Amino acid sequence: MKTPCDTQKPKRKNLEERFENWLNRWPKIHELYVKYEEIITYLVVGGMTTVVAWTCKFLANLILYRGAVEHNSFETGVLTFIDWTAGVIFAFFTNRAYVFKSDAPMLPEAGKFVLSRISTLFLEFLCMLILDTLMHVNFYVATIVTAVIVVIANYIFSKLIVFRKKPE
Repeated sequence: MKTPCDTQKPKRKNLEERFENWLNRWPKIHELYVKYEEIITYLVVGGMTTVVAWTCKFLANLILYRGAVEHNSFETGVLTFIDWTAGVIFAFFTNRAYVFKSDAPMLPEAGKFVLSRISTLFLEFLCMLILDTLMHVNFYVATIVTAVIVVIANYIFSKLIVFRKKPE
């Protein structure tokens, strides 16, 4: 007679193994994914980071400024800082784990990551100040245009400075 301990459950595949199995169904797409994995995962993680950051920004806009579509420079700064803080926290851990697959000590990388993101915070603030406050471009359109510029700058900093692989 079998006891519950005698029967073993089949090992569950982790998310990466399941994705790999799913991707193997399409060899050409799999080949492209392998070739451009870092950029593809950066864009996916970046999209998720954007959702997190913008959700915080738009909720703060609703709570603090009743959903205004134009802001003075102080309001723009507050919303940009909220957006940035949420994005940096989420992006560091997801970029480290899934995009650049770093196993380097976390603290030095976190410091470099925050410093690089501070520089793009100024870039984001400058773009939003010009588009939203000075040019009176719709707040949501200005946010999207600014995000494209900042995503490109963040990838360059992350690739070349923060998660740079040491030559073997």
